[in-house]
Amino acid sequence: MKIAIVEDDINMRKSLEIAMGDYKEFEVVTFKNAIDALKKLDDSYDLVITDINMPKMDGIEFVKELNGRFEVIIMTGNATLTRAIESIQLGVKDFLLKPFDIDALIEAIQREAKVQKIQKSAKKTNSKKTDDFLGSSEALKKALTIADKASKTDASILLLGESGVGKELFASYIHKNSLRAKKPFVAINMAALPDNLIESELFGFEKGAFTDATEAKAGQFELANGGTLFLDEIGEMPYGVQAKLLRALQEKEIRRLGSSKSIKIDIRVVSATNANLHEKIKNGEFREDLYYRLNTIPLEIPPLRERQDEILVIADAVCKENCKKYGFEEKSFSKEAQSELLDYNWPGNIRELISVVERAVILSEDQEIQKDELFLDSRK
Repeated sequence: MKIAIVEDDINMRKSLEIAMGDYKEFEVVTFKNAIDALKKLDDSYDLVITDINMPKMDGIEFVKELNGRFEVIIMTGNATLTRAIESIQLGVKDFLLKPFDIDALIEAIQREAKVQKIQKSAKKTNSKKTDDFLGSSEALKKALTIADKASKTDASILLLGESGVGKELFASYIHKNSLRAKKPFVAINMAALPDNLIESELFGFEKGAFTDATEAKAGQFELANGGTLFLDEIGEMPYGVQAKLLRALQEKEIRRLGSSKSIKIDIRVVSATNANLHEKIKNGEFREDLYYRLNTIPLEIPPLRERQDEILVIADAVCKENCKKYGFEEKSFSKEAQSELLDYNWPGNIRELISVVERAVILSEDQEIQKDELFLDSRK
């Protein structure tokens, strides 16, 4: 593994060179400032370790200049919460406070080496999960770039976007491309549960905890242990349950209803909403501290109307899938039908597109689906 260390303090630079020289798997090259590093860094490097407070160009600006070309670990003696959050949002893998034990740095490097090994293996076997998405619009590429960076960390992610844009698909994609991929992915929709059942669904309950609790049941946190818990429509969570969720995330433990015993949990939380959480916070409907806990990395998923390159690709795939599902001969869209699909605004996004295409496949008389068989005029 080839590593670039960018550090203006010569003593620190030499100390790291010496300490890391004991590890034969590391090839270390050092730079005294970010400007020199930018001139020399090429594709042969696997990892960049940089200080923040440096002359000429600080570490945050340096990371921005790298523009995602390399994985980065930041080390600093003058950290602020704002800078830590900014680093995470830029995709920085670890944030180490000076003075740190060299073992902490080695562990961070080895974690990154493990991630890169898995990713290289995945590329060789063509197992990267981009097949989950159809099309290649610039808006989708931008969202996937953030999702790819986020998947390599355990930072909490808040998926934002209109109803039907595919937030659960993004959550699943992030899980599949993370180190937790072999562990459970558990999804729960807050809006689909009665308020009085959400707490027991999340945290589970013991036998006798309430009238209908005839036997103990594990909650979604326990079922997702080691993996990813996807909390959809998080804005619909009752205010009273939000405090218990916050505590579970902070303490990394939960307690079933009716139990005095705490259960340790190790999960990654991805949440999603189409609600305006800032407005809910202002109205006293959503806890501000929980919002910041869930929103380490915000990911805005663009609506389908901003991803026009994907509309016909998705429509063709859904058409083919439904022809197979219902035993029909393969169908396609006429030129007029294609134009209609592209001209429509799709307020219901991908979910609406899937519904429209399935109905057209079922109701169309011939192998070519016509414009009027989409029934989009009635929706305009």
